[in-house]
Amino acid sequence: MIALGCDHGAFDLKEALKKHLDKRGIAYRDFGCPDKTSCDYPDYAAAAARAVASGECERGIVLCTTGIGVSISANKIKGIRCALLSDKMSARLTREHNDTNMMALGAGVVGEMLALEIVDTWLDTPFSGVERHQRRIDKIMALEND
Repeated sequence: MIALGCDHGAFDLKEALKKHLDKRGIAYRDFGCPDKTSCDYPDYAAAAARAVASGECERGIVLCTTGIGVSISANKIKGIRCALLSDKMSARLTREHNDTNMMALGAGVVGEMLALEIVDTWLDTPFSGVERHQRRIDKIMALEND
């Protein structure tokens, strides 16, 4: 299951993403926001990230106008590795090399078509399992305990 969270600036893209996930048969849980009323992105990004960190959801996608605020917010939750993505190559490599469990998109940065292609690439790419990448992930995750 995919955790979804957004603010008002990315509401339309989140709704398009939900339709796309439905077409692909991928389950999701929508943590909000519920409409285009101005809201605070950390509330929704953190809710989605907590669901991923707890194991309730396997991965998460968070969205705002730039993707920056939601990615910073998600990464504050212990256990989260959220990458801000705006191209398919980065989407592939962040899964292969970093085993990211969340991704962020900026609705004002990428259009809907590219956003959905980035999501598909990220969802469909497995972690490589290569030892050097796992070693580096372990070092990143150990930073949470500093």
